[in-house]
Amino acid sequence: MAQGIKAPTPEDLASMWKASGLKEKIIFTLMMIAVWRFGVQMPLYGIDATVFEKIIASNSGNNIIGFLDLFSGGALGTVSVLALGIGPFITSSIIVQLVSVVIPSLEKLQKEEGEAGRRKLSQYTRIFTVILAIFQAFIFMLYLHQLPGAVISQVNPIVFYVSSICILTSGAVLVMWISELITENGIGNGGSLIIFCGILSGIPVYADKTAEIIKVSSRLMLGLVALLVIFFLAMVLIVIMQEAVRKVIIVNPKRQIGNKIYGGMNSFIPFKLNPGGVMPIIFAIAILLFPSTILALVGQANIHSVALKNIIVTLNQYFSASGIMYYVLYVLLIIALTFFYASIMPNMQPKDIADNLKKYGSSIPGIKPGKPTADALDKILTKTTFIGAVGLGIIALIPSLASYFTKIQTLQGIGATSLIIMVGVALDLINQVKTHLLARNYESFLKDM
Repeated sequence: MAQGIKAPTPEDLASMWKASGLKEKIIFTLMMIAVWRFGVQMPLYGIDATVFEKIIASNSGNNIIGFLDLFSGGALGTVSVLALGIGPFITSSIIVQLVSVVIPSLEKLQKEEGEAGRRKLSQYTRIFTVILAIFQAFIFMLYLHQLPGAVISQVNPIVFYVSSICILTSGAVLVMWISELITENGIGNGGSLIIFCGILSGIPVYADKTAEIIKVSSRLMLGLVALLVIFFLAMVLIVIMQEAVRKVIIVNPKRQIGNKIYGGMNSFIPFKLNPGGVMPIIFAIAILLFPSTILALVGQANIHSVALKNIIVTLNQYFSASGIMYYVLYVLLIIALTFFYASIMPNMQPKDIADNLKKYGSSIPGIKPGKPTADALDKILTKTTFIGAVGLGIIALIPSLASYFTKIQTLQGIGATSLIIMVGVALDLINQVKTHLLARNYESFLKDM
């Protein structure tokens, strides 16, 4: 069921630069990442970032802001012009995809109008990203304004709000544009790659905090070793989940052309155990972080109504990243979004696959063509996706539970969620590099003919 992953040899790495267009794609991707990292270091005018950094440092274990800062590559913690990061774009992408299943006109754009329809949906996503970024920037400014000493007193409040919201919204649009450029002209998915680099940039900070704890209490060293072993095993399971496939045997008919007979050999259709890759994880995080972020920010404000404050505190506990309800919703969302992502993928539509098999005279052994084939494929896909979704949900809990039992909470930020995203993005990059190398081999073959 699982496919082995062959490690790239030095010859493979050397040939990467000779592959058709691969060198240019890699250089372009690195340049776009450098532009993004440069923007992360640019502070927002009128803010004393040290006040905000102290809040994150003092609540690094449970603060939702610290968790968001990890995925923004440190831009949120330093109150950078790119503080909103890729979040608004990811959230708007989820909402547009979910709504497109409900609204027939949007579903038609996605499934029937081809590339033109997808471009329209992308445009709707961009527009909604701007609206969402304005809303998030406004909430973020309200939160910063009520922090004592965070906003410089000499700044005019009206100018501060208007300019900051415009700058943060522009920053979110810039990050969206960079991610789309990477997806189109670079290598890998731009949004996932930005999150990947953001997580990597936060690892040294978490490592330093862990080292400080170990120095204070050497008894935690054994717990740290156990935690790292669990992290490693979780990475192995993630690789297996990402690469595992269910092969459905297909019998192809023989065709005689002239004096030669073609076909007749069996092939297979590979159905991935985890068809959505890292996207269900990213989508689940975005859905959970949106209400929890709003509640965390509003909860810090000076609310005079005791009843309203109690409601916000209760809801905040339910959606807190340290609460049991958060992880229950997290796993359920991963399962639901894995099924959703599988249902919209063109190469995982049982009816279309059955029609194509019937059209070319191919069949699954022991199953009649047409509707019986579609029903059989639907059962196979349902079982396969269910196993993959539940497995992904279980893996997502392992490092978090390990951090709880080993009493080392400083590495919780780079737990299962970050591991799955990092491994998933790395595997996607490797597969794309292999595709380019294969294309180069075909080019060499055609030149030799």
